Amino acid sequence: MAKLYDIEEAKEQFVLIGVSVSDNDDTKESLEELKELVETAGALTVGMVIQNREKIHPATYIGKGKIEEVRQMIFEADATGVICDDELSPAQLKNLEDALQTKVLDRTILILDIFAKRATTKEGKLQVELAQLKFSSTRLIGLRNSLSRLGGGIGTRGPGEKKLEIDRRHIRERISQLKRELDDLEKNRETARSLRSRSKIPVVAIVGYTNAGKSTLLNYLTGAGVLEEDKLFATLDPTTRSYTMESGQQVLFTDTVGFIRKLPHHLIEAFRSTLEEAKYADIILHVVDSINPDLYKQMHIVYDTLAKLGIRDKAIITVFNKQDLIISEQALKDFKADYTVKISAKTGEGVDKLLELIEKVLMEQKVFIEELISYKEAGKIHTIRKYGQLLEEEYREDGIFVKAYIPKEFAGNISAFN
Repeated sequence: MAKLYDIEEAKEQFVLIGVSVSDNDDTKESLEELKELVETAGALTVGMVIQNREKIHPATYIGKGKIEEVRQMIFEADATGVICDDELSPAQLKNLEDALQTKVLDRTILILDIFAKRATTKEGKLQVELAQLKFSSTRLIGLRNSLSRLGGGIGTRGPGEKKLEIDRRHIRERISQLKRELDDLEKNRETARSLRSRSKIPVVAIVGYTNAGKSTLLNYLTGAGVLEEDKLFATLDPTTRSYTMESGQQVLFTDTVGFIRKLPHHLIEAFRSTLEEAKYADIILHVVDSINPDLYKQMHIVYDTLAKLGIRDKAIITVFNKQDLIISEQALKDFKADYTVKISAKTGEGVDKLLELIEKVLMEQKVFIEELISYKEAGKIHTIRKYGQLLEEEYREDGIFVKAYIPKEFAGNISAFN
């Protein structure tokens, strides 16, 4: 009987290139993150090169001497190509490819490829295609040369793949069509937001650097069944799930796409409607990977991205996650947060304290009332139970006396929210 063998598709192999323009930059850490992105895309890193320069070479990204070094490394490692840690101009892409005679990609192409692989919903796929087309429309010549060299692999995945071979006019037409479709989906999203707003159910948006444990936390709290994987951008499409607090207060938890260094502006624009879920939230839950040595830089990137999206003046709870992996006690601080808490979303350690903090913040967004409600307006009691927290109710001869916490906007006009 013939023996059957599993034939595994050969993985692409890349040399990674970064340029350091100052002693204080984070090029080394950024290149390590690029290595993780390569792994997420299903390829291997076989070499890493950093060139120290006053500025990035305008024509070839790196200098002539370093190009020779990279060419030798490609030959010795039998690499598929190179990936640069910054977004290349069309000229840089073409010139570097001509100089190295190999496939050349940049960080943006790699991230777009991962997003194309991870998007599962209709909106996610449309957003990825829009970002791919906007990016490729200005880089058709360089990209076409690069991708035709090997006829596939990273950078050619997803709905943007077949679009690289059509002219700019067709791309513009497709971009217009995608925008119309996304506008329709955004109207549906706004309708859903409006319904949620009218229902007065508080929304907690879970944000954070990619791979910080946002999906793990959502799953622990709500059993959402969101993919958990030790890879960057393990989940792309947002998930919203309901949760009932101990007080009986219903809350909606919304997971968002993870942030990252040098997140391409094409993606921030394309995913703005999705990311803006945080803009309409009552509380921002900022999840931080406590074991990452770069956590404070990651926190800065998250806050910077939120600012770019116009998300300000929100109650923030910073969640220092992965405490189950901490070897020694560490002092963790976030001066931009209203509250901080240490947890392990994997084991549940500290999650009870997190829920107490959420209850506390929600309570801070309410006002305390003592009111005598006439029996004619007894329907107000139902509204208080539904949207607030009824502490006491006493049935008297002249009406129902209540002590309760209600949303601030209810104060003075509870019946308007029946």
